[in-house]
Order: sequence, then structure tokens, then C-alpha cells
Amino acid sequence: MNKSSITKKSFVFIWALALFFTVPKLAYGMHIAEGFLPMAWCAFYFVACVPFVALGIRDIRKKTMSSKDLKMLLALIGAFAFVLSAMKLPSVTGSSSHPTGTGLGAMIFGPFAMSVVSIVVLLFQALFLAHGGLTTLGANVLSMGIAGPIVAFAIYKVFKNKNKKLAIFLGATLGDLATYLVTSIQLGLAFPATTGGFAAAFIKFVSIFAITQVPLAVVEGIITVMIFDFIEKHASEELLEVGGVR
Repeated sequence: MNKSSITKKSFVFIWALALFFTVPKLAYGMHIAEGFLPMAWCAFYFVACVPFVALGIRDIRKKTMSSKDLKMLLALIGAFAFVLSAMKLPSVTGSSSHPTGTGLGAMIFGPFAMSVVSIVVLLFQALFLAHGGLTTLGANVLSMGIAGPIVAFAIYKVFKNKNKKLAIFLGATLGDLATYLVTSIQLGLAFPATTGGFAAAFIKFVSIFAITQVPLAVVEGIITVMIFDFIEKHASEELLEVGGVR
């Protein structure tokens, strides 16, 4: 069985899991919900995302131009992010926590490519799962598709030559937590506390998220190590082409 066939089967398997975990049910979206942010903040986050998305489109075109298998690998990574970020655990806020799945793609394709992948993932979740929203798409992309992947990629680069599996674990775990840190900043800026302002609001939001998100981030780190190891064993040539094995 050739590597392309294995990649295609892995893609089908992950999308099957996506269907299983996204059967319609009451939605508690960690992604900032439709209508929750003031429109001025929504516009600001859309504008802030533009340069990162432009860099992501450039990177994807450059890295997938010479190989169809790399496009399949990118689709696999998108499916992985879709599945993990759709697995919601209700939080004490009435919202929810969930893994993000973007660290894996950041370590393989680079952080900017995940901004484009995250737009697709978040758009599908907003339209079909009532998870997130269209007006808040920019804010959600900034936290999950830009901040998280940049942190994951940076951690991976720092530790990969010392202990690669540890680098992958820390990258995915801390990238996940970075997403929630940025979300807490976004909510704190939009809804400062009457007493204490932004700082008090930020502490409140980040403390609430931490209750469920810290263990989920650790689980995401472990799963990412397993998936990365599988891809490295069965699609090593593709990883070398894209620069995922550095």
C-alpha cells in the first residue's frame, strides 16, 4: 500500500470521526458566539486577521504547488482540527471548552497556513453546528487560527532538537492554552468589569476557562504526539517536502 493511499484512508477515518462527534445536539460553543461581541470589536479582529491569512495563502500555495499528496495532507490536518474543536465539554460559564487541533498543522505546515485552515473549520462549525458565529469569525480565527498556532510552532522549534516528542506535546498543549488566553483577553477588552476594568474581567474569564481547559490541553498534546508519529511513519516523504521534519 503506497503512502498516498494511507493518507487518503486516514483522511476518511478522521472525517468519519467528525460525523460521529458532530451529530446535532444542544451547542455550547467555546468559540465566541454570534452577536456576543460589539460590532466595533468584530471589525477590528477581521482587519487584524488579514495579514496573517494573506501569509497563510502564500505558504499553502508555495508548499502544495508541486505535490497533490501535500494537499491531501493539509486536508487531513484540517479534518483533525475540525474533529477536535467540535468535541465540546460544557464549562461552568454555560459556554464550553474543547481542544483546538491547530498545533499539529502549525508544526507541519507552519503557523500561518493554519489561519486559512481555521477559517474553513470555523465557518463550517458556525453554519452547520451553531458553534461560533459569522460576525465573530475574525475574533475566533485570531485566537484559534493565529495565536495558538504561532505559540505551538515557536515551542516546537525551541525544543525539537532536544526531545522531539516533548516538543510536539508542549507545542500542542501550550498552543491550545494560548487560544484560551487570547479569548479571555478578547472578552476582557469587550466586557471590562465595573470594578477593576479589563484586568479583573480577564482574570475572571481565564480562571473559569482554566478549570476545564488545562486537562483538555494535556489530552490534546498526547493525541497530537500520536498523530504526528503516525504521519511521520507513513508519510515521511511528504513531511520532508513540506518541511514538517526539520
